[in-house]
Amino acid sequence: MKNVPFKGIIAYPITPFDKNEKVDIPLFKHLLERLITSGSHGIAPLGSTGVMPYLSDEEKEEVTEAALQQVKGRIPTLVGVSNLTTEKTIHHAQFAEKAGADAVMIIPMSYWKLTDDEIVTHYDAVARKISIPIMAYNNPATSGVDMSPALLKRLLEIPNVTMIKESTGDIQRMYYLRRELGEDAAFYNGSNPLALAAFSAGARGWCTAAPNLIPELNISLYHAVEQGDLEKAKRIFYQQFDLLKFIVNKGLPRAVKSGLTILGEDGGNLRSPLKPLHEKETEELKNIMKILIN
Repeated sequence: MKNVPFKGIIAYPITPFDKNEKVDIPLFKHLLERLITSGSHGIAPLGSTGVMPYLSDEEKEEVTEAALQQVKGRIPTLVGVSNLTTEKTIHHAQFAEKAGADAVMIIPMSYWKLTDDEIVTHYDAVARKISIPIMAYNNPATSGVDMSPALLKRLLEIPNVTMIKESTGDIQRMYYLRRELGEDAAFYNGSNPLALAAFSAGARGWCTAAPNLIPELNISLYHAVEQGDLEKAKRIFYQQFDLLKFIVNKGLPRAVKSGLTILGEDGGNLRSPLKPLHEKETEELKNIMKILIN
């Protein structure tokens, strides 16, 4: 596959804040290092888990630089660069490329509902201004825009757009992508509860925040799939299923921060209006994790 630097488990770090709700870069680097040393195959700062829309332009650049300094080329880095305007998206994409990112991820963000033609033009404009590959990210739950399989197929005709992250939770989309685009289509699962089904459908990787909490299980699942051991893959997947469902349902930044605290790690603070999990939710998470880490 041309210009497809990612395969396997692509880990999404949280962006931690200090007590004054300022980005805590030293803690971010520490949490990033945990993901690298635990065996993640790729790192993706500034995704939904990293509360990218809650950061200023300067903070996004600070996080981008910190991530690439910490990774030091050990594994590929995918930087989220989405913005409401094409101009700002181009700016962040160029910054990420200059800083050393292997690829950028773009989700169509808009106050107004965008037409398919507007979305294609948006991606094409960014692609013309950078030379690294782009992952098109489809997640209508967060963006409000659902890119149809037909639209995703159009986006892949843009030379730099070489990857798709599909997060609708609709496994049929992945089967469609594989059937329509063949073995050369690099698509990635972004829906945690669909991890096993997505790999079965031909997903090249799994974009997930779960390695912050259970990296061994996530990586073991991928290895079992690679080895063609479906029974083992099923067993490993169902072990982690409750946690995968929980962190999605409760909101990734909240759940990951609480999970890190349960593990004895400093997860930092959240930025308002986000608040920590309630006591009852934290207890539920503790009970789920107790089974997994014992």
